[in-house]
Amino acid sequence: MSDTVTGVVEHITFRNEDNGYTVLALVSKGKELTVVGSFPAVSEGEYYEVTGTYVTHPVYGQQFKAESIRLREPEGTEAVERYLGSGAIKGIGPTLAARIVKAFGDDTLRIVEEEPERLKEIKGISARMARAVAEQLDEKRSLRRAMIFLQGYGISMQLSVKIYNAYGEGVYDILADDPYRLAEDIDGVGFKTADQIAMRVGIEPDSDQRLRSAVLYTLTLAAGDGNMYLPADVLAQRTAELIGTDAERVEGQLSELALERKIVIRGIKEAPAKAADPENENAAAPEIKACYLYAYYFMELESARLLSELSVAMPVSTKEVEKRIKRLEKKAGVTLEPEQEEAVRLAASNGLVVITGGPGTGKTMIVQQLLSYFREENLSVRLAAPTGRAAKRMTEMTGFEASTVHRLLEVSAAGEDMRGAKFERNEENPLEDDVIIIDEMSMVDIFLMHALLLAVPRGCRLILVGDVDQLPSVGPGAVLRDIIESEAFPAVRLTRIFRQAAQSDIVSNAHRINRGEPMVLDNKSRDFFFLRRSDADTIVAQIVALISKKLPSYVHAPMGDIQVLTPMKKGPLGVERLNRVLQRYLNPPEEGKAEKAYGERIFRVGDKVMQTKNDYDIPWEMRGRYGAAVRTGEGIFNGDLGIIRGVSETGQTLEIEFDEGRFVDYPFTGLNELDHAYAITIHKSQGSEYPAVIIPILSGPPMLLSRNLLYTAVTRAKSCCILMGNESVFSGMVKNVEARRRYTSLKERIHEINESLGGL
Repeated sequence: MSDTVTGVVEHITFRNEDNGYTVLALVSKGKELTVVGSFPAVSEGEYYEVTGTYVTHPVYGQQFKAESIRLREPEGTEAVERYLGSGAIKGIGPTLAARIVKAFGDDTLRIVEEEPERLKEIKGISARMARAVAEQLDEKRSLRRAMIFLQGYGISMQLSVKIYNAYGEGVYDILADDPYRLAEDIDGVGFKTADQIAMRVGIEPDSDQRLRSAVLYTLTLAAGDGNMYLPADVLAQRTAELIGTDAERVEGQLSELALERKIVIRGIKEAPAKAADPENENAAAPEIKACYLYAYYFMELESARLLSELSVAMPVSTKEVEKRIKRLEKKAGVTLEPEQEEAVRLAASNGLVVITGGPGTGKTMIVQQLLSYFREENLSVRLAAPTGRAAKRMTEMTGFEASTVHRLLEVSAAGEDMRGAKFERNEENPLEDDVIIIDEMSMVDIFLMHALLLAVPRGCRLILVGDVDQLPSVGPGAVLRDIIESEAFPAVRLTRIFRQAAQSDIVSNAHRINRGEPMVLDNKSRDFFFLRRSDADTIVAQIVALISKKLPSYVHAPMGDIQVLTPMKKGPLGVERLNRVLQRYLNPPEEGKAEKAYGERIFRVGDKVMQTKNDYDIPWEMRGRYGAAVRTGEGIFNGDLGIIRGVSETGQTLEIEFDEGRFVDYPFTGLNELDHAYAITIHKSQGSEYPAVIIPILSGPPMLLSRNLLYTAVTRAKSCCILMGNESVFSGMVKNVEARRRYTSLKERIHEINESLGGL
């Protein structure tokens, strides 16, 4: 049974701002009580009502384990005195607070708030100080009143502070008239939170406000799945299911949202999720009403404009280009295939070129030849890729330094996703290079592409390289696919597999997957294996044995370089379970090996970890031979891998070495953005290559188990790929091409821009 105590927070012993876990001393009825629990922000000197249970800690003795905490007005002279003397009011300490309460007794707070001039009666308080105290108390009274008001609707203290800071005294009108504004205005407030508040304040479930906010939320959810828009009928149906109403009512609100410039409605020819009529290939594609979040539509439109502006013919001699290609071939001792020559020729003579192809088709050789070609012309060339690992791999393959796209654009400010990022390089401060080559373009979403295009100056060559058949970006859009399918820019698709690559069964099976053909699973290969297993526990045990005993010597790589890839986070073969088991066996606790407990997880020296969110501000340094910093910078990004090198309880940090040799003192407060990475999702593996890859799959939702997911996983392996599980599931993945099609329209926007330019 729960108990309730009220009192003043004397001091906060410990607080983790990330998860809210707090240890504080609460003075209640003259006695000090240790309160522990996870709850939103609290302040010393404030008066709280805490509900929870008394527990006995084996080391610290009796504690009060809080279940909930609510801000209250101070009650009684003792509480008022502690509140005034806590330091919450600048200029008043314990001694002065005692004098004030002794003079005014139970009427202290009313006098201070309503008759502040009477504070002059207290020795040590001038008229000026009395006014300052009154102003501070008035501000705190307004905040306290708003906090109590908001908590009455189930809003946490932390969120209450955000809301009050945004609206001030206007918060009462906002909640009464349109609480759904919170979802649009306040970072961290989604539709569900705003909806709960709206229901408590009495907004009708079928109100227009609720319908419109639900539409925006549905579009936001769709963007999280990679979509730039939703067809009107799909949007209406999903929104109706979300809030339990009729789709017709939702459709009636779409035009109103368009008038308010919250969404854009455009007619486009055929939805990507619908196949063309196989019986009549010439039939006109049906036009649908596409609904976009306002910013998303214009980001696609502006990206199309910028692409078209870059796509110009360069003033070069065709004969001179041919001569130089032959000369560079001879110098390098290589012979380019016709399609490779065409790629170099197009890149030399055009402002924008796309090069796509699967593994073993010679993309790297083309990039190497382009580097030689442009450097011979004394042009400045920059190489970049979306992730640190992809950039590192690009550097190793070309011998020329590559950076992340974020570093190329000089990211300078934080945000929860790419929409919140700010870059020093933009239209006003463009890059100063003659040629920019971006690898792993399939990973680039519309946000990063838009930022890149803003920074590329006119007259600079932009060369986009990638495998269009891999998984699309985690963020919204299908940028590489849309650019290629627009057929508006010079593009080369590499199809010929080179002899050396053709000897790899990893490469040959990857191309079979891509063509929809059965893989060869006879285990006669030296680099591609299938282990038929039907039990998850058996598979997990086999993975441990492979990583710890067999694979390191087989592929001549340490255990940490062998990667387990799985489609799912949850389940018996999901990332979460696999990481717990693999950590236990591959990096067990040892005497002298430091570790840090965080919730149910333990981060230990030697652990393989991955960053799960973009952190644009965290500093890093690259170190020389003796540990001195030789290069510094900021930013660790979603998907970056690292190894924990140290744990500092004094500094409250983990020392992590991330990709590219970037050392970071990672704060304990940020550990919610860090995952173990012995096993990672296939999506997170994009742009990386590992000596050996293990892919365990027994079952899963059909929408997830698709051809391009399997293709992406297999192509991550360099020397050895092992599939484990149910053969029919893998065969089904090869056949599944319709899963997770995205609603994107960069292709349509490119056509619009080109048509408008053609009419000038």
